[in-house]
Amino acid sequence: MANYLAQFHTIKSSCDRLVIAVEDVSDLWPTVKESFEARLPLKKAALNNKTRNSVNVEKLLAEFILTTDARLRSRFPQEQSLFWFREPYATVVLVTCEDLDEFKTILKPRLKLIVQNDEREWFIVFVSKAHPSNDQACKMAKRVYAKLEVDFSSKKRERCCKLDLHGADENVWEDLDSKIVESIRNTLDRRVQFYEEEIRKLSEQRFMPVWNFCNFFILKESLAFMFEMAHLHEDSLREYDELELCYLETVNAPGKHRDFGGLDKGDDRASLLNPGIKPLTQIVQDDSFREFEFRQYLFACQSKLLFALNRPLEVAARGYSFIISFSKTLSLHESSLPFCLREVWVITACVALIDSTTSNYDGGIVTPDAEKEFYRLQGDLYSLARVKMILQANPRVKHFNIFRKPLPLEPSLLLREANRRRASLSVGNVSELLDIHHNDGSGPDGNSRFPSNRANASFMSRTYSGPASAENSVSLDRPMRLSEIYVAAEHALKQTISDPNLLMPLSSLQEFEKKYMELTKGAADNYHRSWWKRHGVVLDGEIAALLFKNGNFDLAAKSYEKVCALYAGEGWQDLLAEVLPDLAESQKILNDEAGYLSSCVRLLSLDSGLFLNKERQAFQSEVVRLAHSEMKNPVPLDVSSLITFSGNPGPPLELCDGDPGILSVTIWSGFPDDITLESLSLTLSASFNVDEGLKALKSADPLILKPGRNVITLDLPPQKPGSYVLGALTGQIGHLRFRSHSFSKGGPADTDDFMSYEKPTRPVLKVLNPRPLVDITAAVSSALLMNELQWIGLIVKPIDYSMKGAVLHIDTGPGLKIEESHMIEIEDHTNNSKSSVNSSRRFEQILLESGKIELPNWASDITTVVWFPVRAIDDRIARGVSAVSPPVQNMVDGMRMIALKLEFGAFRNQIFERTIAVHFTDPLHVSTRVADKCSDGTLLLQVILHSQVKAALQLYDAWLDLQAGFVHVGKVDGRPISSSFPLLSLHLLLQDCCLPYN
Repeated sequence: MANYLAQFHTIKSSCDRLVIAVEDVSDLWPTVKESFEARLPLKKAALNNKTRNSVNVEKLLAEFILTTDARLRSRFPQEQSLFWFREPYATVVLVTCEDLDEFKTILKPRLKLIVQNDEREWFIVFVSKAHPSNDQACKMAKRVYAKLEVDFSSKKRERCCKLDLHGADENVWEDLDSKIVESIRNTLDRRVQFYEEEIRKLSEQRFMPVWNFCNFFILKESLAFMFEMAHLHEDSLREYDELELCYLETVNAPGKHRDFGGLDKGDDRASLLNPGIKPLTQIVQDDSFREFEFRQYLFACQSKLLFALNRPLEVAARGYSFIISFSKTLSLHESSLPFCLREVWVITACVALIDSTTSNYDGGIVTPDAEKEFYRLQGDLYSLARVKMILQANPRVKHFNIFRKPLPLEPSLLLREANRRRASLSVGNVSELLDIHHNDGSGPDGNSRFPSNRANASFMSRTYSGPASAENSVSLDRPMRLSEIYVAAEHALKQTISDPNLLMPLSSLQEFEKKYMELTKGAADNYHRSWWKRHGVVLDGEIAALLFKNGNFDLAAKSYEKVCALYAGEGWQDLLAEVLPDLAESQKILNDEAGYLSSCVRLLSLDSGLFLNKERQAFQSEVVRLAHSEMKNPVPLDVSSLITFSGNPGPPLELCDGDPGILSVTIWSGFPDDITLESLSLTLSASFNVDEGLKALKSADPLILKPGRNVITLDLPPQKPGSYVLGALTGQIGHLRFRSHSFSKGGPADTDDFMSYEKPTRPVLKVLNPRPLVDITAAVSSALLMNELQWIGLIVKPIDYSMKGAVLHIDTGPGLKIEESHMIEIEDHTNNSKSSVNSSRRFEQILLESGKIELPNWASDITTVVWFPVRAIDDRIARGVSAVSPPVQNMVDGMRMIALKLEFGAFRNQIFERTIAVHFTDPLHVSTRVADKCSDGTLLLQVILHSQVKAALQLYDAWLDLQAGFVHVGKVDGRPISSSFPLLSLHLLLQDCCLPYN
């Protein structure tokens, strides 16, 4: 069976549609051919798939071929059974007859002979030539057709249909189409069953010595190709999948050695989309096929079917997986393959898949997820092709004199070639040769953060595939020099590559960069469209590097900004340290002062271990230089990642309502050296009210921030009651204003951990609600003597608030004055209580100055009594009143007012004011009454003196003034006898006689 492989390949390449045989019994085909072929392709043909489920084929391609055609006559019986898929699927018998006798004697026997083959699906088309105007001919045609139906049709199946040349309606053609489809369906079912049975027989022999994969392949692909011609692409695809699995089992089975392939000219170009690029007869090997060509052939057949099913997404997915797995297979045979064939093959395979899937993807009705997946696969293909490109990058000095080792790209063709040649010499890996002089860190890679063993891990050793010769230009007794490696690699690579589109990028550095940019940009764009933003941005960095190299600094800066934003957001500081200097350099060249300044700050914000101290000092010098220069467009600089701040550890500062204070704040500086801030301010945000405006606290003097932890103090004006948290830190360096929104956790006092960002939830300031802070009451406020020196006591009681430095203002009202000849006395109030008789006495005399005194420090937090002497002044004298008409008490006459004002607090900002009423009274109350009326007209008048105070009074003199009309009897001045004085009593009774004056 394997001998028919060439013929099978020829038949398959020339056969692309189902064959419908036409048995032209009555020479009618030239007449009806045009009408028959106009029905092709068949519309909505209902066929059965492999599982006998009905499938509607929208357009079934078919071809009418006469049975007398050489294409159907020149076949041997064995060929017909082997290549049954190309045999007719239906036979249309064209007949006509105008006479019953002719039908019985000639036509009927011939038809019996034609349809006696049970393997053929046939039906008879009776073509009536009778004109509708000829009734006799029409009747005869009907009689003949009726007889034809009786002889060749049955109840189970109708095998006849009538076609009028002069007036066939649409129903006739639909009936004709249905009979053709029915015949095709029956034939297809029967042939599928045949192939399945033959394949089953061969599958049972798969582990026997007589097993021949070529025979199995012919049968399996014949079935798959038959499904493909019938447009049952799903079934055809399934057959190819099974065929691939069977082949992989065969090729991986232990046994005799088979050639892998891949040594022919042009094999470096992948053939994943063209199954006919190489005849099967060229890749056959004994009872199987060479793996290199045959696996690509199978994938090409699969991709063709997937495109027919309008599934380019699956082609891309399968293709990417196939390239990865086949690349691994190529690596196993790399020693026998041409130089770098694996890399070249991967590049051409990726490019071919990208072109074909993109052209077949119309973006029709697909889900958003499917669309994203398609673009992701496109990005993967571009990326895979990109990393297989050759990139010769020399280390270069970056901005700020930062030296970085270029990231190693896989593969490095020069090192591969060196490994090939050196492996034959058994002298180790070429990377060891190149790095042997730099193990002490003094070489060009000494400052690199990548360890040398990490870079060496990406280089794979290969053996040299061929004997040494004079063409090598080096002797085999020494390793190759780097210049020799370049020459050898270039020569070997040109011998391998046959694709002119791939040779062109290697012709010059400019062409290579153009191709590399094309692949990288394609990968980045597709990753962005698939919402794999991080992958796309990383590739944007590769694009930016190439743009930077070519002097396109504007586009390079835009790409670098996206890359830096991603790296910063992900916290990839190692990678950020690689690209941020390039961004800064681009911005400096573009004279973008604001961007350059921001990049310098971001460089300083990175982990200090990523750069040398002198490099970080260079960053700071650039910041200071620009800050003190005249920038054209100065913009506020965000230094949130460089300068952080927090409140001091411990409870928040508590203040009473109206109190100012001093707020202590910790600031961490990420600058490597001291830096001077011309001004600094910090905003407070009220946590109790979002509508409350921010309060700015400003530092009066310039500040010098040292690296690490700094503690500053800010004057705090009175705030409204509530809790306050830190807002933003603003300041000025030179002419440049900066701002920081970053908060630090505030580590222990002995640490300088200034890169710990966490917004504190605890407040730094609490202002208490208004409450009484002090109370002043009078110790004595009544029963004070008028016109006498009296001591008034004021009880000063602090209420959980310090009275340190408090000043008491005393203002007496009209009719009251302070006797300044005496000192003000202040004492502990507890000394006046009985429980403190034996306690230590606190007492102090204070001089009153300008109506105010300052309380001593010992009285700042205890209750004290302030004694001060006063005198109430009243020029009136006491007059007696009749006992019959008692006097009306007037409290206002003896009332005096004392206005008090206490200034206290840290800045004497708290004010307590109170007015105290003090009552003064006369010592005696005088009342009179007539004790007796004498007959001679005289009156005995009694005068009573009542004491108004709870104390003993001593009277030295008293007299009685009479109103007009009365005179004293026997006494001129109205004084009592002198022996009555001094009088020591609580009250005095005076008696006198008087008579009316006539």
